[in-house]
Amino acid sequence: MKATFTASEIKKIGKVLGVEGKLKGNNFRFEFAANSDHRQLALEVYPHIAIGKKKGNLISAYTHNTHFQLHFCNAYVVSTDVGEVTFISETKDKVSAIVVEREGGCTFYSNVDRSMLSGDYRMLAIDVMLAGIALSLTQGSATPKRKMKKR
Repeated sequence: MKATFTASEIKKIGKVLGVEGKLKGNNFRFEFAANSDHRQLALEVYPHIAIGKKKGNLISAYTHNTHFQLHFCNAYVVSTDVGEVTFISETKDKVSAIVVEREGGCTFYSNVDRSMLSGDYRMLAIDVMLAGIALSLTQGSATPKRKMKKR
């Protein structure tokens, strides 16, 4: 799938996160912090760039002690009520995601088996239950409302 982030989508992401995305060369950068928790986060969205021999969307999240990258992001979900944006990279069987919070929190899930995203979460081991619950919202990511526009 060839999809990219439009200017209106960058604005929508910024509105949910409470900060404007600024164009920095080939990416949009969002910088924000929650002073009460001493959290700082920089989020970079690279629309349709070369990743190896293919082109795709790259999402990078930087905190004071971590750096996460999500290659070939093909969808995202905004959760206005909780102030989160979930960036998704999915294949037929696996889902990976970076969840960015308005308060500067960031969670990364990698290669989560799609079968864990629906069904009875009580049947999952406690260590993997959170990933299944958190990424269950990706089940509907193929709807036009949540899917990035093709370019």
